[in-house]
Amino acid sequence: MDFEAIWVSVRLAFLTTLVLFVLGLPFAYWLAFTKWRFKFLVEALVSLPMILPPTVLGFYVLIALGPHSPIGRAYEGVTGKFLPFSFQGLLLASILYSTPFALRPFIAGFAAVDRRLIEASWSLGVSRVSTFFEVVCPVAWAGILTGLVLAFAHTLGEFGVVLMVGGNIPGATRTVSIAIYDEVQALNYAQAGVTSLVLLGSSFIALAATYLLQRKGGVL
Repeated sequence: MDFEAIWVSVRLAFLTTLVLFVLGLPFAYWLAFTKWRFKFLVEALVSLPMILPPTVLGFYVLIALGPHSPIGRAYEGVTGKFLPFSFQGLLLASILYSTPFALRPFIAGFAAVDRRLIEASWSLGVSRVSTFFEVVCPVAWAGILTGLVLAFAHTLGEFGVVLMVGGNIPGATRTVSIAIYDEVQALNYAQAGVTSLVLLGSSFIALAATYLLQRKGGVL
C-alpha cells in the first residue's frame, strides 16, 4: 500500500475541509438569509462543480493558476515557484471542487434555524457575530457537520481535478486515487484492490455518518 499517497490525500482532504469550514460558514450563512434578487446566480455558480466534468474544471483551474495568469504570476513573484503541479495549486483546485459538497449542507442547516431565535438574540443586545456562534451554529450543527464530512470524503477520492492540476508527483501531488490508477495501469490488481478497499471503507463510513446526522436533524 502506498502510505505516502494516503498521507497526501488525508492532508489535502483535511486542509480543504478546514478552509471550507472557515470561509464557507459565513458565506453559507449569507446565502441562507440574504434577500438579494440575484442570489440564484451565486447558488448556481457554487453548485456548478457538482455537474461539471472534473477534467473541464481542472482545465480552467490550470489555466487560471498558470504562469501567464495574474494569480500565477503573483504567486511566482512572491514564492518563486509555480502553482500548477504543486500541492498548493492542488489545494486551491480541491477547495473549488469540494465547495458545493460543504456549502449545500451548511446552507440547509442555517435555513432550518428559526429566524425568531436570531432576532430575539439581537433584541437582547447580542452582536451579530456572537449570535452566529452562540445561537445559529449550535442549532445548525448537524448540517455543518454533514458538510464537513462530505467535503472531506469527496476530497479524499478526487481523481480528475487532481490529475489535471496536480499531476502525479510522489510525496507532493500523488494521491490515493492516482496511486490506484497507476497500479491498474501496471496490472497490479492486488495492490490496487487493497488501496481501493481503503477508499471504499472511508466512503461508506462517511455516508453512514451523513445519514445518521440527517436522522438526528441534519439536512442535505
